[in-house]
Amino acid sequence: MKISIIGEGNVGSALARRLATAGHTVTTANSSTPADQVATQVAGADVTVLAVPFPAVAQLDAKVKTALRDKVVIDVTNPLAADFMSLTIGHTTSAGEQVAATLPGARVVKAFNTVFAASLDTADLFLPVASDDEAAKKTVLELGTQLGLDAVDAGPLANARYLEPAVQLLIQLAYGQGMGASIGFTLTRAGA
Repeated sequence: MKISIIGEGNVGSALARRLATAGHTVTTANSSTPADQVATQVAGADVTVLAVPFPAVAQLDAKVKTALRDKVVIDVTNPLAADFMSLTIGHTTSAGEQVAATLPGARVVKAFNTVFAASLDTADLFLPVASDDEAAKKTVLELGTQLGLDAVDAGPLANARYLEPAVQLLIQLAYGQGMGASIGFTLTRAGA
């Protein structure tokens, strides 16, 4: 599969490495990559990952937004405050829903936002995947499973309202309580 990743920070770099290791063709872009090049890159991809700070999504070039129409877009953003210790939105909307509104026609899937880059190599971490597009969700569930994560259908995109605060708890534990970035969530199934 051809995967384009917009963002070369911790999460974008970790996902690029893991997805390439899983046999996918991965290209990356950062804030200094010309918009025409990013638009061409995402137009030729099967899946695009948005691994940028949440406010950067609204600032995507119009050519890039157009190229993302009808494409599977994995939103890994979290609406974090400047100090990373709280959320800027929630309860009545989510970053996932706002990304979908910013990218009309894109097949937005909320995923990978609850797994720290430092923990991405840990097998069986819980990977909730939410989207209103069932086919796009299935694609992302398969990618998560290929990476050894416990990919679980988390329902519609509106459920990103619950996933984003969950990662805020993870951030509080990792950095506020000093547990470090090598932690993550698991899902236990009673009787399984």
